[in-house]
Amino acid sequence: MPFFGNTFSPKKTPPRKSASLSNLHNLDRSAREVELGLDYGTPTINLAGQSLKFENGQWMAESGVSGGVDRREAQRLRRRNQQLEEENNLLKLKVDILLDMLSETTAESHLMEKELDELKSVSRRRK
Repeated sequence: MPFFGNTFSPKKTPPRKSASLSNLHNLDRSAREVELGLDYGTPTINLAGQSLKFENGQWMAESGVSGGVDRREAQRLRRRNQQLEEENNLLKLKVDILLDMLSETTAESHLMEKELDELKSVSRRRK
């Protein structure tokens, strides 16, 4: 027999009788299907008078014109942007290579100047 009683079996709490905050249980089945049904439709949003809908993971303009630019123009601009980014990366690589070549040539030039100075000093000593 335990000295302090069985402290490891607490009393069970009574279930709560709270009212639901939702009023959906008051609606009939057809109204609930409309509210909670699986057919949500495409999400749409209206920003600054421009209506957009979410399709295939991207926001598209409903009218086919996005900010005054149609889809074909937007795709052309994206391709041109990608092309310019690739060209920019190539030019950065070329600049890096040219800087490496310049550094190497400068180092060789300094070494040659140093050797030339040493040879001049040796030839002066001999005279």
